[in-house]
Amino acid sequence: MSKPIPKKRYWFFAGSFLITLLLYIDRVCISSAKDAISSDLNLTDIQMGWVLSAFALGYALFQVPGGAMGDKYGVRKVMTSIMVLWSIFTALTGAAWNYISMLFFRFIFGAGEAGAFPNISRAAFSWVPTKERGVFQGINFSGSRLGAAFALPLVAYLIDAWGWRSIFYFFGVIGLIFAIWFFVFFRNKPEEHKGLSDNEKEFIIKNRQHEVEKKGGNLPIKTVLTSKNVILAMIQYIGSNFIFFFMLTWLFPYIKAKYELSLVATGFYAMLPLLAGAFGNWTSGFMVDSIYRKGQWKRSRQLPATIGFVLVVIGILSSLYMDTALGAVLCLSVAIFGADMTLSPSWSFCMDIGEENSGKVSGMMNMAGNLGSFTTALAFPYLQEWTGSNEPFFYVAAALGVVAIFCWSFMNPNKKLNNAE
Repeated sequence: MSKPIPKKRYWFFAGSFLITLLLYIDRVCISSAKDAISSDLNLTDIQMGWVLSAFALGYALFQVPGGAMGDKYGVRKVMTSIMVLWSIFTALTGAAWNYISMLFFRFIFGAGEAGAFPNISRAAFSWVPTKERGVFQGINFSGSRLGAAFALPLVAYLIDAWGWRSIFYFFGVIGLIFAIWFFVFFRNKPEEHKGLSDNEKEFIIKNRQHEVEKKGGNLPIKTVLTSKNVILAMIQYIGSNFIFFFMLTWLFPYIKAKYELSLVATGFYAMLPLLAGAFGNWTSGFMVDSIYRKGQWKRSRQLPATIGFVLVVIGILSSLYMDTALGAVLCLSVAIFGADMTLSPSWSFCMDIGEENSGKVSGMMNMAGNLGSFTTALAFPYLQEWTGSNEPFFYVAAALGVVAIFCWSFMNPNKKLNNAE
């Protein structure tokens, strides 16, 4: 009779969940604080759009370097440095004194957060058995949604109690504590962790995706950029991020102004799509693993993502016909449930094709997605100013969802980057 396999590796799942929770709490603070910041620093909606997009631009540009550093130097050192950097600039956001300083602090904050998900993805390549990837990604990304969801009403309440600047100081300190905790307890590979039994180490090593012998050193960026699989993954991820970043940034001020809600009431409305996103992550994660266990690797990635983008299109277009805040938010919750159903298959797909270079590949996909976020932050206020209506923004978001469905029909997780394409 074989010995039962210990499950201490699930502490890695839990740690990843907590990091993404904090990641998004720090990120979404500025949405709840938008009115207070605008008033204090005399910023227009267009200027706030650039402040929000500065984060997305820094986040996008440093995805690939952050992922590549994790591949080269190890996740433990790189991720700790990333957490320290983003926490410092979270705190410095509270010290901003004018428009330019706020732009600079948010850009570096975005650059600091950029390597987080690619490095988590690289760590998962070593720590997570292939058949548990979907659940891991679902749990991992649900942390980001729950963090953002509960941060919106919490930060709105704390702004009334403490003022907006103190919020950023507080979460900056929390981030530094997390960085120390991560460095002390995490190891790059399970083989290096003294807390795991030999039995569990053997199970992980046997069941994870195996590294292949590299020819000619690290995978060149040119190889990544010329891969059809990677290009399609990048395009579809733009569609996912475009609507999701709206939820993190403009949804709060949008429904507050349109429906004349209080600060705290707006926070509770704005958290609903993010809670739906968490459920979307869990649903998709279990779907990915369930289909994979049936021996349908390609289908386990394509089907959940395609269903997700269909829901994105339906939810976005339906929201335009709602007359109440609750109706609009519930429709957008359907859209975010769908958008987050695409995350587990997307990041699992990057590990599938990237293997030991998964940090670099996932960084490339996330870079493209966050260029979509950069566009979102600016498109919403500019389209409203140019057309006098919010509707064109939502039509663009729905169109990107349709393009993403098309992309997934051609993506193949069985075609590795180490093989000639």
